[in-house]
Amino acid sequence: MAAVNRDGALKGQVAVVTGASRGIGEAIAKRLAMEGASVVVSARTVEASDHFLPGTIKQCVADIEAAGGSALPVRCNLADPGDRERLIDETERAFGPVDILVNNAAVTWFLPVSNFTEKRYRMMMDVQVYAPFELTQRVLPGMVERGRGWILNISSHAAIHPEANAPGGHGGTVYGMCKAALERFTTGLAQELHGTGVAANVISPGLVATPGVVHHKLINDTNKDRVTPVEHMAEACLRLCHGDPAQITGRIDYADQVMEEFKLTAAELV
Repeated sequence: MAAVNRDGALKGQVAVVTGASRGIGEAIAKRLAMEGASVVVSARTVEASDHFLPGTIKQCVADIEAAGGSALPVRCNLADPGDRERLIDETERAFGPVDILVNNAAVTWFLPVSNFTEKRYRMMMDVQVYAPFELTQRVLPGMVERGRGWILNISSHAAIHPEANAPGGHGGTVYGMCKAALERFTTGLAQELHGTGVAANVISPGLVATPGVVHHKLINDTNKDRVTPVEHMAEACLRLCHGDPAQITGRIDYADQVMEEFKLTAAELV
């Protein structure tokens, strides 16, 4: 039965997970809490009435606390500079300096470039590129000073460059551009931080049946056999947030590869 181990691998550490009201972010927040971290669960959806998809940060926190863990819900619209600043401020007031930052939040429209409005383009870049950059800037000084920290950015197979004559191209150009930028930011950051005790990694989930993926109808008869359980992504993310940062940094990983490399077994989530 799933439970929180307060003396687990992340005992005494503070984690922030963005986009954690549902799906992959929720799973990551729960898995980190299960290993003893105090977790700030952040997203825009606080109450069920805030979004048409199921899941809220309040419910995620309630599940963690019911299992004996420590968590705090913080509403944050990552497109809002004030909310980005407040997220870290509230985390530090409640739990102390951030040891683990998981940049998972995303807002996405699947439209061809010719139909993409400036407002939507800017929001996607704000949430998926600039917000991870700014949040990282906010927590890095403390991490470097303490000689310990983990930055984990959530990417996608969409970051891989497509062939011009390949079938598909379902309006994912801007999404892929955001994720490619996030990956290059991560590897560059890892290079800058080498030797400081702070690691930076990026991981992609593969195809997970999250509420958003189901809503966008991204699972079909041709790929339904490749759906990855969300627990596998959570377990792989946990592995990239502890250990020797000199050995586990600058990685562009996929959940199934991490599971296989480290011979992991996915834990049931609280």
